[in-house]
Amino acid sequence: MAATPAPPQAPPKPTWDPRRPAPQLPWLRPTIRIRLTLLYGGMFLIAGILLLSIIYLIAAQALNVGSELPFKITTGSVTSDICNNLPSSGTSEVMNKAMDRCVNDQRQHALDDLLSRSLLALLGLAIIAFAFGYAMAGRVLSPLGRILRTARAVAGSDLSRRIELDGPDDELKELADTFDDMLERLERAFTAQQRFVGNASHELRTPLAINRTLLEVHLSDPGAPVELQQLGRTLLATNERSEQLVEGLLLLARSDNQIVERKPVDLAEVAEQAVDQVHGEAEAKGVAIRGEQKSAVVQGNGVLLERIALNLVQNAVRYNVPEGGWVEVTTDVQHGQAVLTVANTGPVVPAYEVDNLFEPFKRLRGADRTGSDKGVGLGLSIVRSVARAHGGHITAQPREGGGLVMRVTLPV
Repeated sequence: MAATPAPPQAPPKPTWDPRRPAPQLPWLRPTIRIRLTLLYGGMFLIAGILLLSIIYLIAAQALNVGSELPFKITTGSVTSDICNNLPSSGTSEVMNKAMDRCVNDQRQHALDDLLSRSLLALLGLAIIAFAFGYAMAGRVLSPLGRILRTARAVAGSDLSRRIELDGPDDELKELADTFDDMLERLERAFTAQQRFVGNASHELRTPLAINRTLLEVHLSDPGAPVELQQLGRTLLATNERSEQLVEGLLLLARSDNQIVERKPVDLAEVAEQAVDQVHGEAEAKGVAIRGEQKSAVVQGNGVLLERIALNLVQNAVRYNVPEGGWVEVTTDVQHGQAVLTVANTGPVVPAYEVDNLFEPFKRLRGADRTGSDKGVGLGLSIVRSVARAHGGHITAQPREGGGLVMRVTLPV
C-alpha cells in the first residue's frame, strides 16, 4: 500500500513587516533647502566643468601641442635659457628635433598650468556658488517658513492667525492666500460649533433638569402609590442616564479641540482627587485601590485632566471581578513625559477588542448596555479626545488573567 504524501507545509512567516517602510538614515533625507542648494551648486559645477573642458580643448588646439615647429634651422648654433638639453653643435636635423621637443614640452607645461589654475578657481567658485545657493534657497523658501509658523500657531487653536503674505502674485502668494481662505472658513466653522455647543448645552440641560425636579417632587409625596413610586424611580434613573449622556456628548465635543489656555497641573493631585471620588463606590464593590502617585506636572486644563483620571478609575472599578478585585493608579515622569497608568483586575479582554473600547457607545461583547451603573459608553472616548487635545495619547493593553492596563502619556 502506497504511503500517502505529506501535506504541503506553509511557507515560513517573514520576520519583517512588509507594510512598514524600510528605515532610512537621517542624512539620506535632506531638507528642501539642502536639496535646492545641491541643485544650484551642482548645476554651476557642471557648467564650470564643461566650460573648463572647452577652454582646455581650444587652448590645446591653438598651441598645437605635438606638432613640428613652423621653422627649421639650417646652419649655425642655438642657445636657450629654458631648454637645457639643446645640443651646442650638430647637424640641422638633430637640432630641429631638439627644438621641437623643447617647444612641445613648454606647450604642455602651459596647458597643465592652465588646467591646475582653472581647477583651483573652479573649486573656489563652487564653494561660493554653494554658499550663495544656500542663501538664495533660504530667501526663496522664507514664505514657506512663514506659512509653516502660521500653521503651527493654528495647530494650537489660534485660528485668528493669518499669513498675509506680501509680494508678487506667484505660486507662493497663491498658496498663502488659499491657506488664509481655509483658515477663515475653519474659524467660522469652529465659532459656529462653539455656539452650537453652548446653545445645545442650555437647551438639553434645561428640560432634563425640569424632569428631574418634577420626578423628585412626586417621589417625595408619602401618599403616592407604590407602583407610582417605582415608576418614578425608574424614570428618574432614566433621566439621570440621559443627563450623563448629554454631559458626555458636550464634553466630547468641547475636548476635540486643542486647549488654548494652559496652566500647570500635577497629575498626582488629579489622580488623588479621582481616587477620592471613586473610593466609596470601590468599597461598595469590594475593590481595593492602590498605587503610588509621583509628581508629574503638565501644562493643560485641570478640569479636563481630572475627567481623564476619573473616567479611567471609574471604569476600572465598575468593570472588575466580583470579589478580591483591585485597581492600581500610578503617576510618574518617564522619558521626559508625564504618564498616568490605571491597571485593574477584571474580565478577560481580547486583544482585537481593545481598539473598539475607545469608540463612542462601544463596549465589549456581552456587556450590559442598559445598566445605569455602567455609564453611557463615552468614558474612554472622552479620555482619548482630552488626551489628544493636550498633545498626548492613550494606550490600552490586556492583562494576563483579565483586566486592562490603561496608560495616558502627556508632554510635560
